[in-house]
Amino acid sequence: MKAVRDAVPIDAVVSEYLQLRNAGGGNLKGLCPFHDEKSPSFQVSPSKGLFHCFGCQEGGDTLTFVMKVDHLTFSEAVERLAGKAGITLRYEEGGYNPSHQRGERIRLIEAHKAATDFYIAQLESAEAEIGRKFLAERGFDQAAAAHFGVGYSPAGWDHLTRFLRGKGFTDKELILSGLSQDGRRGPIDRFRGRLMWPIRDIGGEVVGFGARKLRDDDNGPKYLNTPETPVYKKSQVLYGIDLAKKDIAKASRAVVVEGYTDVMACHLAGVTTAIATCGTAFGGDHIKILRRLLMDNGSARVIFTFDGDAAGQKAALRAFEDDQKFAAETYIAIAPDGMDPCDLRLAKGDEAVADLVQPRTPLFEFALRQIVARYDLETPAGRAAALDEAAPVVARIKNTGAQHEVAVQLAGMLGILDTQFVVKRVAQLARWARERGSKGPAPQRGVAPQGPAPVARQGHAGPALNLRNPVYATERELLKLALQHPDLVSPAFDAYGVDEFTAAPYAAVRQAILDAGGAEYGTQDPQDYLVRVRDAAPDDGVRAMVTELAVEAIMRRTVDAAYAGEQLVTVRLRAVDRRVRDVQGTFARLAGSHGDPEQLSAVQNELWVLQQYGRALRERGAAAL
Repeated sequence: MKAVRDAVPIDAVVSEYLQLRNAGGGNLKGLCPFHDEKSPSFQVSPSKGLFHCFGCQEGGDTLTFVMKVDHLTFSEAVERLAGKAGITLRYEEGGYNPSHQRGERIRLIEAHKAATDFYIAQLESAEAEIGRKFLAERGFDQAAAAHFGVGYSPAGWDHLTRFLRGKGFTDKELILSGLSQDGRRGPIDRFRGRLMWPIRDIGGEVVGFGARKLRDDDNGPKYLNTPETPVYKKSQVLYGIDLAKKDIAKASRAVVVEGYTDVMACHLAGVTTAIATCGTAFGGDHIKILRRLLMDNGSARVIFTFDGDAAGQKAALRAFEDDQKFAAETYIAIAPDGMDPCDLRLAKGDEAVADLVQPRTPLFEFALRQIVARYDLETPAGRAAALDEAAPVVARIKNTGAQHEVAVQLAGMLGILDTQFVVKRVAQLARWARERGSKGPAPQRGVAPQGPAPVARQGHAGPALNLRNPVYATERELLKLALQHPDLVSPAFDAYGVDEFTAAPYAAVRQAILDAGGAEYGTQDPQDYLVRVRDAAPDDGVRAMVTELAVEAIMRRTVDAAYAGEQLVTVRLRAVDRRVRDVQGTFARLAGSHGDPEQLSAVQNELWVLQQYGRALRERGAAAL
């Protein structure tokens, strides 16, 4: 064991999974792979052959690390390291015998390695001409296919299955690996007549495959991936990570593309930091992998490339939802004509691909424009609704200077002349989020409460506020309706901003309803609705308030749509009146200082529209909402 342990330096093994930097005293440090952390507390001592995390207290030698990070038994870890070092193991009689005691993971990995070799060999067959043509048409020659291990699965029923059986793999192992599936007369190949991309984990082991349809008579999906297996979890693998990891760590930069051919095109164009997800959206587990390589050093960049179509834009917004899990700055790259990197390389060459992934448009800016574009900015209500949804996005920007600058940009995008109003709103959201101890508000409609104190400090102040102030009483009544009778206030309630609830505890409950999917969700699944709202509450105080409002009697014997409409109108009307006062103040300041006539006219116009909206609410009630 000592020979195996000493043959592979611990820093070389650990570096397969995370970036290591000098920690002084001959030690190295990185982000721990065993728990989430923002600053590196995981240290490696090459001289001692040991690692230790001061955050989660995991520690040990090279074998321990391999066992823990890849969930291997001691014997499997010894075999893994021996294979890396080129050491041949001798097994004592009566002891561990790899022929019948080899661990499940090792066997499945070996099956995938054998399958990879089989598919690569098949790419040279006459039948695979269609696959070679597919690659050639996309600018990939034989050398490119070999570099990425691309192969071909024969169109017959059980070519690979028979090949692997001949290598000693059992039917149970073949089914478990996902390489075969049950047929009428036993196992058959899962992948047939397709171009095959081996998917490797960060350590370089093949754990699955991505298979591209080639023929019109193939009724399966365009891309068919390995199913979830003991070694393949699609949410935890990134295609190309084995080839890209060193350059990602070296450059502190990663390019996330959408498909296997896009990864190939990028690497061949010199963008060797490109990786892709495998049939799933980019998510939290993928971020963990990248963070350990990028090391969150402040200059790290992650560039997402998406198609310019609606699906690509939706994917970009999904990626933005997890943006704050990075310490890196995130950007989006969309070719002007909507081409993906593979098509772009074909049409315009390697330089165009390299130019595409230069960080230009921050992901938050892209998300902001997508949000704002959904609203009618010609109306005050439209601008207010857009601000409600967009302001939390700006508040998530970590750098306060950049946050201020983008808030000013947002005011311009919305056509709100009082930029300081938007700047203060964003700063208030960011401060409220910090006081809650959160990572920042989600990019959803609704804004934080305007009250100076965070909700957690006010706790059960709600009932007392309710008794003293009729404004709070109406807000409380509306929240009770939203929790107990969501069908009476939906969908109008879901368009209400958090700042329309002036009592901080009630604003927090409004936010929890928002985070749980809105009152609309309550109309679909009433049983799960309150559970979700409670789960979305930021602390015990707000959770208690949700429970209280959900069980407290509504102040009206007959609870109907008319009563719900009255509460909706009253809360909205008070919010409009508050905004009218704000705009009147802005108008007075501009008039008093002989401000720009055009600006004065715009403010006067907004004031007129707000007053008209208020009049409509007073005269027509819920019909004007």
